[in-house]
Amino acid sequence: MSVTLAVLVGSAAAKPIVVGSKLDPEAQLLGQMILLTLKNAGLEVTDKTNLGDTGVNRKAILAGEIDVYPEYTGNAVYLFPDAKITPKQAGNPTTIAALARQLDAKNGITWLRPANINNTWVISVPQTLATSAKLTSVADLATYLKGGGTFKIAGSPEFFNRPDTMPAFEAAYGFKLTAAQKLVLAGATPPQTQQAAANGTNGVNAAMAYGTDGTLSALKLVALTDPKGAQAVYQPAPIIRTDTLKANPQVAALLNKTFAGLTAPVMQGLNAKVALEGRTAQDVATEYLKSKGLIK
Repeated sequence: MSVTLAVLVGSAAAKPIVVGSKLDPEAQLLGQMILLTLKNAGLEVTDKTNLGDTGVNRKAILAGEIDVYPEYTGNAVYLFPDAKITPKQAGNPTTIAALARQLDAKNGITWLRPANINNTWVISVPQTLATSAKLTSVADLATYLKGGGTFKIAGSPEFFNRPDTMPAFEAAYGFKLTAAQKLVLAGATPPQTQQAAANGTNGVNAAMAYGTDGTLSALKLVALTDPKGAQAVYQPAPIIRTDTLKANPQVAALLNKTFAGLTAPVMQGLNAKVALEGRTAQDVATEYLKSKGLIK
């Protein structure tokens, strides 16, 4: 009996850990950091980063098709709608992280320690528009729209359709975009939508963005502030199937250490190397981890 159990435990530990990620540069970078950290520790890994959007990764981890991927604490609002998380809870980094951990435990998923970064959704506009229309916040944008200001924003279907993204901005600030004011780009990443805004593609003069995007300053775009706190705090954290973590308990300490050193300026710089310099996420992640002595 004990021999059989030992064999089963050994085989579980020997199973490759499948690493997923979303599509944007930061998600790919974080996915590669997870993959490289585990590989450096002698664990067998399978690379399924760049898998798809939030919904795709979520279904994959619940189905056991992937074992770990970087998720954001603020997505608890979207992932657990029945929990009715309040804006005050979502805006507190400690509270939202604890809620995400608690709510997912019953699904057999463990949230590890998040990085001290807030990669929240933001609306960005070209500096020229921000200056001419005096736009510094989403409240200013609402006033501009109500006054008939020309506006067309590029974003992904997720950005426009999820209740906690653009609809949350609209509800908090009292405006409603028309279909003509949206350019919906399937599978679009923030750098792609921001390029459209910077270049005025198809009349676009705004773009979805994340708070840590390295492309914003380079493309001369301004991230509008969110004084009403319509958006949750989005701190990235590795989330892992609890069974996988039990079979490989050393993973928690390894990934907590890797994510502990990440800051907003560090992430913006790394994101820019992928989005603007055209380097691969694996190359940039490897360089960063080696520079910090996290991998050999």
